[in-house]
Amino acid sequence: MYIHLGDNFVIPSKEVVMIVDHQSSKTSGIVSEFLEKHQNHTVKLASGEPKSIVVTTDKIYFSPLASGTLKKRAKFTFDIEMVADEPFKNHSQ
Repeated sequence: MYIHLGDNFVIPSKEVVMIVDHQSSKTSGIVSEFLEKHQNHTVKLASGEPKSIVVTTDKIYFSPLASGTLKKRAKFTFDIEMVADEPFKNHSQ
């Protein structure tokens, strides 16, 4: 499954490591240090102030979408993948 990050950009949901609110990341020294160390692996998806940061296995995306929206989308795709992986059960018997 895929997650739409904004600006007509999607990524495979299995690559998502974490989703962070951009405003709260400014107050965290650890997150700031992480972003600084990996600044050459970042992708800004829209002009203006980003609302969230999506860390994947190989890149960091600055998304114009709210972190809550992205987390809901990630949970939704996770739930669908879980159902798809379950063997078919006949509950009518």
